[in-house]
Amino acid sequence: MKVSSKTKTKAKEIDFRAPEYYFNRELSWMKFDERVLSEARDKTLPLLERVKMLGITASNLDEFFMVRVASLKDMVHAGYKRRDIAGLTPGEQLHELSIVTHDFANMQYSTWGRSLLPLLKENGIRIISHHEELSDEEGEYIDRYFEEQIYSVLTPMAVDSSRPFPLVRNKTLNIGAIVTPLKSANLLNNGQEKKKDKKGQKEAKPDFAMVQVPDVLPRLISIPSDINGKKDSEKTFIFLEEVIERNIEKLFLNYRIECAHPFRIMRNADLTIDEDEAEDLLHEIEKQLKRRQWGEVIRLEVEEGISPKLLDILVEELHVEDRDIYRINGPLDLTFLSKIASLPGYDELKIPGWTPQTPKYMKTDEDIFTQIRKGDILLQHPYESFEPVVDFIRTAARDEATLAIKMTLYRVSGNSPIIAALAQAAENGKQVTVLVELKARFDEEHNINWARTLEKAGCHVIYGLVGLKTHSKIALVVRREEDGIRRYVHLGTGNYNDTTARFYTDMGLLTCSEPVGEDATAVFNMLSGYSEPVAWNRLSLAPLWLKNRFLYLIEREAEHARAGREAHIIGKMNSLCDPDIIEALYKASSAGVKIDLIIRGICCLKVGIPGVSENITVHSIVGFFLEHSRIFYFLNEGNEEFYMGSADWMPRNLDRRVEIVFPVEREELKADLKHFLSLELSDTIKAHVLTPDGSYVKPDRRGKKAVNSQRELCREAKETARKRKETVEGRRFIPEMSPV
Repeated sequence: MKVSSKTKTKAKEIDFRAPEYYFNRELSWMKFDERVLSEARDKTLPLLERVKMLGITASNLDEFFMVRVASLKDMVHAGYKRRDIAGLTPGEQLHELSIVTHDFANMQYSTWGRSLLPLLKENGIRIISHHEELSDEEGEYIDRYFEEQIYSVLTPMAVDSSRPFPLVRNKTLNIGAIVTPLKSANLLNNGQEKKKDKKGQKEAKPDFAMVQVPDVLPRLISIPSDINGKKDSEKTFIFLEEVIERNIEKLFLNYRIECAHPFRIMRNADLTIDEDEAEDLLHEIEKQLKRRQWGEVIRLEVEEGISPKLLDILVEELHVEDRDIYRINGPLDLTFLSKIASLPGYDELKIPGWTPQTPKYMKTDEDIFTQIRKGDILLQHPYESFEPVVDFIRTAARDEATLAIKMTLYRVSGNSPIIAALAQAAENGKQVTVLVELKARFDEEHNINWARTLEKAGCHVIYGLVGLKTHSKIALVVRREEDGIRRYVHLGTGNYNDTTARFYTDMGLLTCSEPVGEDATAVFNMLSGYSEPVAWNRLSLAPLWLKNRFLYLIEREAEHARAGREAHIIGKMNSLCDPDIIEALYKASSAGVKIDLIIRGICCLKVGIPGVSENITVHSIVGFFLEHSRIFYFLNEGNEEFYMGSADWMPRNLDRRVEIVFPVEREELKADLKHFLSLELSDTIKAHVLTPDGSYVKPDRRGKKAVNSQRELCREAKETARKRKETVEGRRFIPEMSPV
């Protein structure tokens, strides 16, 4: 695209850092959760898929409050008034977020109560929202269930002069009540003198009481189908808190229950760790995890019809601001919806499950190291199986030729086969070094346990660099072979988690390239010691020089455009909010570079600004799988370059984390990535497109082919697997690889 000299001159006068050219990060994240909510409202989706999406919005919002809203509150308390890239102070952001999140919660519960709940009932899944809806027979069953299964687990807590207000734990569901001692309860009332009304008659003093809804019991209680003569195909559920509320007088004998209502709080869960002062990072994080339960209350959810008297007590005791109170018209905490969405049966109400296929460039009957020596292997999860990654570590652990295994772990599954393989490798006498990132948010306790497991097995466990999270995804296997030492490397865009690999879209590369192997060795030497090489071969690392590398690549495309050559950038990532990167993209767009961005979540960049971002498009795909891969494409005057890695274009990734971005150099793999990006950019079903006013809309499908990129990638993976099974003269279908 050619740009006139007049436009070039004009571009020099533009202030690309003007606040009006940027969206606020937190408000942009809320736009993402709105896109997820739009899937829950999409009537073309199967019902239980919509239910699942609504549950995801709830868990997303919980984490957003515990981390992002909490961080803003900390800034306000500290008197921090610096404006963000969109020109908002922390206080102004909290004000805007309060409006948006209240509206969002109302939309969540409107979707639940007016749409999904009635549809579930129509399809044989009845959910009783209030215990008053129970029939006499159902009520009798539920009361027996309470006495036999629930009563002994509960701990009723009264509050008076000798019993202080109890600790309300983060994210727990509780029932608060106003109770009045009966006349016969003088002993239990601790001899409190009764108040007198105007007529001089004795009046009982009201007290607050509470019971936590135990999370060790199922939130949804199933009522047998034979009650009321229901059909076997129908399922009826009632909420645990409704059963407790129905029977709450059994918990507070000798008291009259004036009112009882559920409530739930969210606390500041962002850990503050002084790594320079911590003698033992593992023990320091353990201490901070315990303090998480005492964090500031940043959100209070209450039933819409809650007693004002009860609400006043909660507000006073929990120190909650009015704008942090959310009056909910429905069941508190919608994360239970994942249980509904996964009910057995009801296949007609679900999107059919997906079985990951054997990767395109791999054979099932050949040693994995032999296959890697033949050429780099691209892995596309979950369209293709994660098993080769597990097999890579597992085979190395058992192989006599293996000398050492080194890898980084950020988040792993609860019963990780990779952890088991690493432990086995150490027991087999291999040198095993594992970096376990203890500061992976909300996985801290999980990772502490894995670190201890690995240490007991004989692995050398390190916790990364002081002040930096290690977010890179890299595994190195060192083998002694006939022609000497050879290094095999796996690099990825996602975690070494075999569970999330089934529904996160991620990319991986298996290679034994010597330059990459040298860089991988340098990475681990840097993480475990103080050694940093003078130069790097293929890998780009943050926080060392990755941002400068990206800025160089963007500017190179801008130079091509200024010279009248075609220029194109495609960036796929989870989030974009780094101001230096956005400014570079604006300048490149002004120079005439075509820029297509595929951004799942936060995007602080604006499109369609005259002279600034007219050549930029932003797509966001919200589908059956969670988009998670990071892929970067630069046309480079026809010498196309592709990069993948663990880093988003965010300050935390580029400046405060150890990240790795790596090139993809084999032509076949580059063609696959180009096809992948092209397919996602042509998505007309699951894509949302950013508009100049900041809203996201579905693409205009008039005259266009209906494209669901995720479904098409599943189809292609399945077709490749089918061809693989077809044999012609005993030869399997395996794409040939040309030399680098």
